[in-house]
Amino acid sequence: MKKRVVITGMGVVSPIGTGVDNFWNAIKENKLGFSLIDDIASEEFDVKIAARVKDFVPEERLDKKEAKRMDRFTQFAVSAALEAMEDAGTKFEDVDPYRSGVITGVGIGGLNLTCQEHEKYLEKGPDRVSVFFIPMMIGNMASGTISMKTGFKGANYCTTTACASATHAIGEAFRKIKDGYLDVCIAGGSEACVCEFGMAGFNNMKALSRSSDIERCSIPFDAERNGFVLGEGSGMLVLEELEHAKARGAKIYAEIAGYGATGDAFHMTSPDPEGKAASIAIKQAYEEAGLKPEDINYINAHGTSTHLNDLCETTAIKLALGEEAARKTVINSTKSMTGHLLGAAGAVEAIVTALSCRDDFVHATVGFKVPDPELDLDYCTEGNRNMTVNAALTNNLGFGGHNATLCITKYKD
Repeated sequence: MKKRVVITGMGVVSPIGTGVDNFWNAIKENKLGFSLIDDIASEEFDVKIAARVKDFVPEERLDKKEAKRMDRFTQFAVSAALEAMEDAGTKFEDVDPYRSGVITGVGIGGLNLTCQEHEKYLEKGPDRVSVFFIPMMIGNMASGTISMKTGFKGANYCTTTACASATHAIGEAFRKIKDGYLDVCIAGGSEACVCEFGMAGFNNMKALSRSSDIERCSIPFDAERNGFVLGEGSGMLVLEELEHAKARGAKIYAEIAGYGATGDAFHMTSPDPEGKAASIAIKQAYEEAGLKPEDINYINAHGTSTHLNDLCETTAIKLALGEEAARKTVINSTKSMTGHLLGAAGAVEAIVTALSCRDDFVHATVGFKVPDPELDLDYCTEGNRNMTVNAALTNNLGFGGHNATLCITKYKD
């Protein structure tokens, strides 16, 4: 018998606020997490804005010595995971540790550290490269460290599928619990690669916005969109088997009811303009939840503010739901406030979707001004909406053609 999977804990580190309450209040206030870059020396560098985490203090949850031995993305991940555990209200000591897992996503990993250590290598020689370089840099160290902090000894691994990484991590954790392999799993994603080297790479492939206007740099679905804003952060969720959660009187945010995952098999960086594979992932998610297109009334879109993504995702939504249902669905993009958190995006956006189900609230796609005649759905551009959200989808599409969708529903006993 398949198990039901609910969300009982959350943790967030983001450009608009650290801690779930701070983050959710910032979402409701349509706060922008963007700031001008002031620490890149090159005058030739034409990216002006990033979405950095500004209020993160590692020592609030981590020992100073251990924090120094973690890359920033791992610090984010562990902090968010520990917040999620605190939020869940238990250490799950009654659960067999081999039935407690950690699955996290990361798109790139320790890029800042790699740059620092490579510079040290060039200037001072190989003997000066830190002994901690490799274990700090590798992307799986977030999930490994979280397991060491929690004592969870079950399935423990890292998904790396670019911008779909966290959604795949949550989806895989959902399946592990649904199929009876785990009772609880910490799942999510983390990223921290806002640095000159990484931004140069994204910029040279024409992916980043070159706007210097804080209010018009990340504008999903707008006709004047010209690229995403690189961000950083982490989102972690405690997923739990429903009966265990009920037995301990857990607070339940929402239920994860379905998951879809497909590949475009099309291009290294461009989504397939036909949107077929992405539409199948969307369809898989709501069908696994036992729902029909007309049951979905909210989608937290990938919505990167790039020309191709927003167009292709719109096409995929229409294919997956049908024109009539798609036009009745409210769509928004959290990236209009947070920027693109890469491997953390799906987790932070899953948290938004779950809270939207709980609170019957859908945030605006902030900054939108100029309609695009090719994008003709309801992108929630006129302000926040108080509306019943019983069943929602959240999409993420990654370089390499990776598509992932979660179906999150309001919890009903």
